[in-house]
Amino acid sequence: MTTATTTDASGVAPSPVRAPRPVKAARRAVLRAEFTLFRREAGSLVAILLFPVALLVILGSIPAFRETDAGLGGIRLIDAYVPVTVLLAMIAGGIQSMPPILTGYRERGILRRMSTTPVRPSALLSAQMGIHGVAVLVSVALCLTVGRTVFDVALPRQVAGYLVALALSVVCALALGALIASRARTTKISNAIGSVVFFPAMFCAGVWIPVQAMPSALAHIVEVTPFGAGAQALNQAMSGDWPAWTHLLVLAAWAVALSGAAARWFRWE
Repeated sequence: MTTATTTDASGVAPSPVRAPRPVKAARRAVLRAEFTLFRREAGSLVAILLFPVALLVILGSIPAFRETDAGLGGIRLIDAYVPVTVLLAMIAGGIQSMPPILTGYRERGILRRMSTTPVRPSALLSAQMGIHGVAVLVSVALCLTVGRTVFDVALPRQVAGYLVALALSVVCALALGALIASRARTTKISNAIGSVVFFPAMFCAGVWIPVQAMPSALAHIVEVTPFGAGAQALNQAMSGDWPAWTHLLVLAAWAVALSGAAARWFRWE
């Protein structure tokens, strides 16, 4: 690290001024560049921000979805589907949007060129996960707002529990996407893996059948997956209960395991 010193009129040298650390400066540069590129990705923005909200509006327009269902504990189907669309935003961001971007960089040799700079793999992964995480949170806010204002869906009654479950679910989704990107050498492979993971993830999140409406045996199996546990935790917080610790522990375990695997296996080439 270099320092710069000057002397004032009295000839006394002031305290040395440290030059910016190259690694920190590189992280900031990567974050700015990735954010600029992400804003130009119309497909990613539509998938993350608009698709979950559009699905919520379509489902809410069906009269049967606005009627109470005894099988769901007396709530309406539209009430059960707001947490589903929240998870759908995470799936779109983590599995569909982020992996093709990173594997595209690898395929075009951009990562190889970045390896000759002070940038580390963790800086690029952190930038992508941070940007997509913010986009997911914006989509979550849109889903909750539309659900409340258009279909009179109650906002989360257990706010702290909801935020904990939401944060863990977002980390799981983005870490899963980072893991896919770390193992896929090309965009085609990334898209293929993403497609294989996408539909089971949507099923576990409750897109076709809400988790609380699944048969007991199936629900127990789904609850050990990150999106199944996330769906249950978010539903419990929406109804005013603190999410079950078993669901939070499942989410935390997946978050740690997926993040660790992605960081371990991600390579420039």
